Amino acid sequence: MTSTHREWDAGSYHAVSGPQQEWGRRVLDRLPLVGDEVVLDAGCGTGRVTRLVAERVPRGRVVAVDGSHAMVERARHELSDLADRVSVRQSDLLDLDLDERVDAAISTATFHWILDHERLFGRLAAALRPGGRLTFQCGGLGNIAGVMAAMAPVAAEEPYREHLAGFSKDWNFASAEATARRLAGAGFTEVSTWLEPAPVRLSLGGEAEEFLLTVVLRLHAEALPAELREPFAAASAARAAQDGVVTLDYVRLNADAVLRR
Repeated sequence: MTSTHREWDAGSYHAVSGPQQEWGRRVLDRLPLVGDEVVLDAGCGTGRVTRLVAERVPRGRVVAVDGSHAMVERARHELSDLADRVSVRQSDLLDLDLDERVDAAISTATFHWILDHERLFGRLAAALRPGGRLTFQCGGLGNIAGVMAAMAPVAAEEPYREHLAGFSKDWNFASAEATARRLAGAGFTEVSTWLEPAPVRLSLGGEAEEFLLTVVLRLHAEALPAELREPFAAASAARAAQDGVVTLDYVRLNADAVLRR
C-alpha cells in the first residue's frame, strides 16, 4: 500500500486485509515464475502478499516497497524470518529508484491510491529488466460506487458536513482502456487489461464498520476529528447495509504486461 502524503494504521490494516490477501493470491497465480527471480512487490503494505511472493521464488529474492512508514515497519516485523531473501524499503512509487533491475513486478490493491499513472508506469518500466513482466490489480472504474453513494448523505449531515464539505477524492479508479494506453506509452507490450467485479460482504456490528474506517473511508476519516471517525463509519455502514450486511461493490482493474526488449 502506498500513498504520496498520508500514513496508514498498519495494525488495523493488517487485521482487516483478508480480502486484499485473497485477491493477491489470485493475481500472483497470473505471474509465471520459475523460482529464482528477483521480484518487486510494489505497494507491499504489511507484507501479507509479499510472503506469498517469497514462497514462489525460493531461490530468488523479493524487493518490497511501500510509501507508508508504518506499513514498512510492520512488514519488516512480519517478514523478519525472511530477511535473507526479502528486503523492505520505504519509497513513494512515483519516485521509485532501485539499485538493480528486477525480473518481475507485482502489485495488489495499491495503484488506485496513486493519481499519476503515466509516471507510475514509467517508474515501473525503469525498475524492470527488458522482457520483465508486470502483473497488477487495483481498484478500477466503478469501484465502490454504491458504498460512496450510501455514504454521501451521511457526509452531508452535521456534525460531519463542516469537515467534509471540501473533501476531494484522492484516488484513481481507471478504466481498462486508459490503463492499456498508459502501459503501452511507458514501453510495455503484450498488454492485457480488464475489469472484474469482486464484491466483499461484511456484517454490521463491528466487521463492516472497522473495514470502512480502516480502508474504504480512510481519507474521509482523516478529515474528521478523532471523536467523529467511528460514528461516521458506523452511520455510513448502516446506510449501506441490507439485512445486516454491507456489500462493498469492489471492481478490480487487472493488467498483465511485458516490458519491451
